[in-house]
Amino acid sequence: MSKSIKKIAVFTSGGDAPGMNAAIRSVVRTCAYHNIQVIGVYRGYEGMIEGEFVDMNARSVKDIINKGGTILKSARSDRFRTPEGRKQAYEQLKKAGVDAMVAIGGDGTFTGAMIFSSEFDMPVMGIPGTIDNDIYGTSHTLGYDTALNTGVEAIDKIRDTASSHNRLFFIEVMGRDVGHIALNVGVGAGAEEILIPEEDLGLDRLLESLRRSKRSGKTSSIVIVAEGDKIGKNVFELRDYVEDNLGEYEVRVSVLGHMQRGGAPSCFDRVLASRMGVKAVESLMEGKTNFMVGLLDDKMALTPLDQAIKGQSKINLELLRVSDIMTT
Repeated sequence: MSKSIKKIAVFTSGGDAPGMNAAIRSVVRTCAYHNIQVIGVYRGYEGMIEGEFVDMNARSVKDIINKGGTILKSARSDRFRTPEGRKQAYEQLKKAGVDAMVAIGGDGTFTGAMIFSSEFDMPVMGIPGTIDNDIYGTSHTLGYDTALNTGVEAIDKIRDTASSHNRLFFIEVMGRDVGHIALNVGVGAGAEEILIPEEDLGLDRLLESLRRSKRSGKTSSIVIVAEGDKIGKNVFELRDYVEDNLGEYEVRVSVLGHMQRGGAPSCFDRVLASRMGVKAVESLMEGKTNFMVGLLDDKMALTPLDQAIKGQSKINLELLRVSDIMTT
């Protein structure tokens, strides 16, 4: 292992995700294990520019593995998009004696890290933290499993009231560009239909599906809608269309929104974060840079940051077929 890495900076950026704290903990304790100093950067790239650093050690990350959000906070930074802002961030890191960085976040975080590394020859390793699971090079991103469990739990409760009042519920889940959350929670919660950006169901087919459910004896229905679905402008327009064309149901809308990001991370996310943190630090020690740590075939793997950013995660076609069969 290379002995050139003596001090690592760890930070979180972009939207928070359950498991980020567990990843911070893993990075810090792996550094302690290998006698590497570590500092935490508050508020992502914005805090880096301002020099908002805190020395961390194994004891400073106790009791955070079970906490949602991120103790290092997160923020958007327009200044980091400029050469001047990145130079200021580099000067702050240089002043603090930082040799390498671990960036926890999504594609925007990785894009900034890759540019920064190329401009200042700063070794960097990425850990994917986003509930949407929309990063190429890993089967699971941090927070995804927790978001699924949170979504299913909420939908189970909504189904109780839907059944009591013979109602049709449109439930919007997060997933701006991809339908991983919607597809999985839809199957897991037994939804009658699942609307995702990757599959254009169409309004006519949606109505026919709901009519078929009614004819089969169902007195209530749950339709899961990814926020990025293209059928209507939004979930409320979908509700209006169904009410105008299908009078048999009383239609309600529930938007789960940011509640999917909160809460304690699942066991899966805690273990995944722990594995990713160890892999990130030890990869930097081995002289690797500009990679993202991911989970592939239940093993830790490295994907070049540019591929992680440009690549597209694929919807599970087998699960799509399962959903079609289950909604029969």
